[in-house]
Amino acid sequence: MNLITQLKKFEGNYAFIRWTNSEEYGKLSYVGSDFIQFDIINVTDMEYYETAFIKSHLIQEVLIGGADISRIIAEVSSKLTDANR
Repeated sequence: MNLITQLKKFEGNYAFIRWTNSEEYGKLSYVGSDFIQFDIINVTDMEYYETAFIKSHLIQEVLIGGADISRIIAEVSSKLTDANR
């Protein structure tokens, strides 16, 4: 089973991705056969600031869970709750 097949299961989730010369936290917006669309989050203010289209063969590491990802989900969720009030 290849990486893209596995990532397709997590489309729409928050993740940490390391690729050739960068590493970022963000949301897996789209996972295709040749690239992924990754909406990068600035961890200081929890705002989306950039969208990266990454060729699948350049990806070195992907983390879907963990303490840092949980913190980002909590921060983004709290901002959504405040905006709805």
